[in-house]
Amino acid sequence: MSADLDGTPGERPGGHGHGHGQGQGHGHGVSANADRRYLSAALALILGYMSVEATIGVIASSLALISDAAHMMTDAFAIIFALIAMRIAARPPKGGYTYGLRRAEILSAQLNGLTLLLLAAYFVYESVERLLSPPEVNGQLVFWTSLSGVAVNVAATWLISKANRSSLNVEGAFQHILNDLYAFIATTIAGLVIWVTGFNRADVIASLFVAALMLKAGYGLLRDAGRVLMEAAPAGIDPTELGARLAERPCVEEVHDLHVWEVSSGYPALSAHVLVEPKGDCHAVRRDLQELLRSSYGITHTTLEVDHLDDEFHCEDPHGPRHVAATAEPHDHAADPQCDH
Repeated sequence: MSADLDGTPGERPGGHGHGHGQGQGHGHGVSANADRRYLSAALALILGYMSVEATIGVIASSLALISDAAHMMTDAFAIIFALIAMRIAARPPKGGYTYGLRRAEILSAQLNGLTLLLLAAYFVYESVERLLSPPEVNGQLVFWTSLSGVAVNVAATWLISKANRSSLNVEGAFQHILNDLYAFIATTIAGLVIWVTGFNRADVIASLFVAALMLKAGYGLLRDAGRVLMEAAPAGIDPTELGARLAERPCVEEVHDLHVWEVSSGYPALSAHVLVEPKGDCHAVRRDLQELLRSSYGITHTTLEVDHLDDEFHCEDPHGPRHVAATAEPHDHAADPQCDH
């Protein structure tokens, strides 16, 4: 069975089923053009403020402001990478890239995560030096600059939150800016403490807090992007539980060679070899399983090879676990139309 271009299932003989979704409809209704507009507006805000903050950070001798400015620079790169990746991923499948270039966004997310980790390591190193010998910091300048930075980041965070965050690419840019917002709040508090008490190490403590946020966000992005690149099952889907549910459907005797992965964030795919009882209707079983996968798991891109149990063309060496019905009670095949010729 092959799918038409509009996703309507077609059929072919041989008991094999392939239901192909087009990867659409996995977001929350935000168009790609709208995503680009939101990201571009956030980028303009960040670039404008970043240059101002970096200059004031040097004047005020504030590592917290400088680290915030550096974090904003990674925000800007994250958004630029996201915009580029969105354009690349939108290109249709061509040549050897049968899925298109959807995973460009995953590479972008990995690059964002790695950038955050490297910057975090640098600011931890700088903070340790400043803890031992803290410079004089202009607390009043730090306070007002970081307070205005909070307002800028609130606006940028709101803009990106309007985009489709089911995309790991957009989520990566959002996490950058959200963490920067928290960092600005910490720096604002540090500036107030220095201004009121003269405790200059508050600036270093704030920069360490920023570094910790970078580490957390960077690790999360690398972990999630790594799962996609390693073709792990999507978060929230247990292949063992899914295989058991497929095996318990009417007329199904066994499911093996079950693979479920993400082509890109929000685009799950599945393939499996399904064996049905000798008199079963392979096409009816395939349609039943596809509907279960669509309605219960949101998986619309499926490749199901469906054969009779007594068919001689089985896998010679099936890999992965075999899934059979958990119950000892047999299906009432006689009462189920799927199990008739």
